[in-house]
Amino acid sequence: MSDNLKQQEDLGRDLAKKYKAHVPGPERKSPEIDADWEKVQRDGYVIINDLLDADEIARIRSECTPLLDKKGRNSFEGADTQRVYNVLAKTRAIDKLATHPRILGLMDKFFQPSFLLSQAQVINILPGEKPQMLHADDGFYQIPRPRPPLGAATVWAIDDFTEENGATVIIPGSHEWGADRAPKPEETIPAVMKAGSVIFFLGTTWHGGGANRSGAARFAVTCQYCEAYMRQQENFLLELNRDTVREMSPELRGLVGYSIYGPFMGMVDGKHPLRLLETA
Repeated sequence: MSDNLKQQEDLGRDLAKKYKAHVPGPERKSPEIDADWEKVQRDGYVIINDLLDADEIARIRSECTPLLDKKGRNSFEGADTQRVYNVLAKTRAIDKLATHPRILGLMDKFFQPSFLLSQAQVINILPGEKPQMLHADDGFYQIPRPRPPLGAATVWAIDDFTEENGATVIIPGSHEWGADRAPKPEETIPAVMKAGSVIFFLGTTWHGGGANRSGAARFAVTCQYCEAYMRQQENFLLELNRDTVREMSPELRGLVGYSIYGPFMGMVDGKHPLRLLETA
C-alpha cells in the first residue's frame, strides 16, 4: 500500500472514531445475534420478536400516519398500498429501526464494514390489495446468481402481521437459488408476527408483500441495506440537508453515506464526508 493510501485509511479511522460513526461495539455482539445469523444462513431470513415496545410503536404510528398521502404508481408498488419515501428527511421516528443493534449486528456478520442504508420506507397495505410480485431485493445488481447477497432488508411490523392482512411472504432457502429457478406462490410462507417484531432477510431471498383480505390496513416500515461498494437505492446525500444530518445519531450518519469505505471510497474533495458537517 502506498503512503498516500495508508494516510487516507488512517484519516478515515480517526474521523470515524472522533464522530463515533458506524463503528461496531460490544452491544452488536451477542448469543442472540449468533443464533439469528445461523437461521439466516440456513433459511435466508429470521423473524425476531418484540424489539419495539408499545410507546415506540405508538410514536412511529403517530408521526408517520400523517405522511401517508400517496398510493402506489404501478402494480409493484401496489394500487392499494400507501408508501412514504424520503422518510428520514421528514421524521426521526424510525431512526432506531435503521440502527437497531440486533439488526446491525447481523449486518456486521454478513457484510463488510461501512455497509450502507440503501433505503427507508413506510408501507401501509390497505384492504383489497393484491399480492405483490415475488422478487429478490438486490436483483437490480446485475451479477448472476447464485452468489452472496449484496444487501439485506428488514420489514418492521407496526401492526400485527397476519395471513389475512398482507403479511410479507417469503420462500425459505431461496437465497441460495440460481438464475435457473423461478419462484412460485405456493412455495411462500407468511411472516406472521406481532407488532414490534421484525423480519430480516438477505437480498437474494425471494419474497413479496401479501394480499390484504382483511378489513383493516397493515402498517410497516422497511429499512434496506447494501454493501458499501454498491449504489444505494435512495440518494440520501441529495435528500438530506446538512442540518437534518446533524440531528441524526453518528451511526445513522455513517449509514446514509457520511462514511468511507477504505481507503477512500465516498470521499468529498479528497476528504472524509463528515468534514462537511463542520461547515455551514
